[in-house]
Amino acid sequence: MGRTAFLCLSVVLVFAGAVLLMLNGCGGGSSPMPPPNPQKVQHVVIIFQENRTPDNLFQDPVLYNPPPAGHGADVVQNGLNSQGKTVPLGLLDLGTAGSNPDNYDLGHGHYAFGVMYDHGKMDGADKVEVICAPGAGGCPPPTPQFKYVNPADVQPYFALAEQYTFADRMFQTNQGPSFPAHQFILSGTSAPTASSNLFASENPNPQSPTGCISPPSGTVLVIDPSGNQTPQYPCFEHPTLTDPLDAKGITWRYYTPLAGFIWTAPNAIQHMCGPNAQPPNGTSCVGPDWTGANPKVSISQTQVLTDIANGNLAQVVWVIPTGQASDHASTNDGSGPSWVASVVNAIGNSQYWSNTAIFITWDDWGGWYDHVPPPKVLANCAQWGCGYVYGFRVPLIVVSPYAKAAYISHVNHDFGSILKFIESNFGLPSLGYADANALDDLSDCFDFNQTPIPFQTIQAPLSAEHFLNDRRPATDPDDD
Repeated sequence: MGRTAFLCLSVVLVFAGAVLLMLNGCGGGSSPMPPPNPQKVQHVVIIFQENRTPDNLFQDPVLYNPPPAGHGADVVQNGLNSQGKTVPLGLLDLGTAGSNPDNYDLGHGHYAFGVMYDHGKMDGADKVEVICAPGAGGCPPPTPQFKYVNPADVQPYFALAEQYTFADRMFQTNQGPSFPAHQFILSGTSAPTASSNLFASENPNPQSPTGCISPPSGTVLVIDPSGNQTPQYPCFEHPTLTDPLDAKGITWRYYTPLAGFIWTAPNAIQHMCGPNAQPPNGTSCVGPDWTGANPKVSISQTQVLTDIANGNLAQVVWVIPTGQASDHASTNDGSGPSWVASVVNAIGNSQYWSNTAIFITWDDWGGWYDHVPPPKVLANCAQWGCGYVYGFRVPLIVVSPYAKAAYISHVNHDFGSILKFIESNFGLPSLGYADANALDDLSDCFDFNQTPIPFQTIQAPLSAEHFLNDRRPATDPDDD
């Protein structure tokens, strides 16, 4: 990696025929990298969508064709199955409507990772479990794991990726589903405690409510260095990125539609949740981050639009979608690209455009085929062994007046890279988790000496008003 990055604890887990990357730290930190230019980036917005790979979501000729016709992203139209056969990727609608409805989900837990990874051969997607929606007709379709989303459904994503930076080497830090992924994007770890060598490997049961307000019977599987999985109560306690932000007086806000669901990472951190009774007896989060006239954890994902319009955007922001707008297989209604465009347009057409960096990424691969094996990381081999790998690729779009225009980043990134960028930009100490061990710091995606890119409104089928006026109850993910 070219640096002595592993400051605290790095653990290698072998399970289900695959190697599981586990990153932890001592909660202390290394000295932060020099900030890229704190005057130019004063706001960082993380928009976290659900369950897609570049091969599945970004079949955009402008991206994958080589220059001069395209930008040269590494996206393919065929996959390899366990029989060694080439399988063309078939067309599928983004949502549950249309002529090719996405009326099924795919396994994307840690076991599914091991099956698809197959020791780096990336040929096991056809063995990934298919979960048809109740009453779904024609399910599963042929080669259900080998699909790409209808380009007509995702034009806002294409417009963003074509104008700004698209990263074709963004990898999950973890090898499993949403619950641990959302823990990593908040704090760089899914360990139960600051010094634990256990990590969440699957989603909790029940999925809602979960975290520190899960019922007493609630559990989540955690995995140890030998690959043994055991259940424990899903309420964790360790530092998160919000702690150094608070310590330095950097404002932050976490926008989410629901408390107690697996995409709301703060509800699983005890000092952030502040449950109304000692776990496992809590039923609601009532800590200071959740209460008051302007809580830092906002149980309204559309409040981000209102805050931008009113000049109240915090310096670091996480934006979590509803199930309907999440891009999650089998449950989304196809509105995800419009939702993301509404947030980007709100920023782009506001006072914040000139000093904001927006990271749009997806929490896990969702079980869809992707052809790029995750990188192996060689470090601390004498103590922990060598050759462990990150999770699969997920898309990443970097939007900013200082993002490189029409650029494809081929540098390896992971969720820790986003945390590292924030720490570097605001002069924060490292948490000592995935941020310290990050594959990079996303510096190749920016040029702070370029003429700032003027914002052009992203065209989308649905406007911000649609989401602001949508009175439907937000759905939990069907993320089994």
